Amino acid sequence: MHLQAGERKKEEAKAAWHLPAEPESITTHLLSEADRDEALRFLDQRPSHTFGLVGFVLNNGIDSPLNRGKFYACRDERGGMIGLALIGHATLFETGSEQAIESFARIAQNCQSIHMLWGEQGKVESFWSHYCEGGQPQRRFCRELLLEPEGPFEDLEGVPGLRRATLEDLDLIVPVHALTAFEESGVNPLDVDPEGFRQRCARRVEQGRTWVWVEGGELLFKAECQTETPEIVYLEGIWMDPGHRGKGLGLRCMTHLSRVLLERTKNICLLVNEQNRAALDFYYRAGYGLTGYYDTIFLKQPVH
Repeated sequence: MHLQAGERKKEEAKAAWHLPAEPESITTHLLSEADRDEALRFLDQRPSHTFGLVGFVLNNGIDSPLNRGKFYACRDERGGMIGLALIGHATLFETGSEQAIESFARIAQNCQSIHMLWGEQGKVESFWSHYCEGGQPQRRFCRELLLEPEGPFEDLEGVPGLRRATLEDLDLIVPVHALTAFEESGVNPLDVDPEGFRQRCARRVEQGRTWVWVEGGELLFKAECQTETPEIVYLEGIWMDPGHRGKGLGLRCMTHLSRVLLERTKNICLLVNEQNRAALDFYYRAGYGLTGYYDTIFLKQPVH
């Protein structure tokens, strides 16, 4: 199972995801719902790195206010797709073309609602070099490590109470998910958009993408599947009740959830801030290893 994931990553590395040569000319345009299948085929070339964009497309569609942004495609002179970007509240992109990165950055300069820019280390640096003059100023920078399962998980006792959340769990989930967002970004979504944030949490629950362990009306563990496909699951918002840490319960939850997910997907990935040594040590103990580096830039919001 993990060997398959490793071989797939080797094949992706061989492809190098750089165009043989920059195209003579490019065009960049808005995508519509009619472009959904083409977009997914393009993103499927590198599932271990396009999980963020894939999640938005599968969960919300191409043209949806739930994305809080717009999808754009970049094409070469023959009309082939060479780049794809979501530009908005969360801005992320996939391309091997410097011209496409520059084009996406210029479009982003005209969007004044960007909360975060996120992507592979070198590509974010390139994007920022084109964007920073005339774009929103940086508020916070984070380097994150991309982790994936390395081998067989430790044979730990499972957690019978670990399950998909229901709407009855929403009052427990919302404040915890807001806390994890605040720790990452420095902005509490319950302060800036409480109703919208609650609705987004509820939608994830309704889509079966939130996992919880609840005992006696108390939330002990939570994890979110931002993306779930046959190729990869991207986990985020993983949380263990502080009062129950240090007892091995979080490790049991993580290994249990990983086993369950790997019954229906080929790989799992997650991102951890490189400064969070406690979290990194936890995931290493849970059987995850380093496979890449990502950068996240949080932007200052304009004052109205």
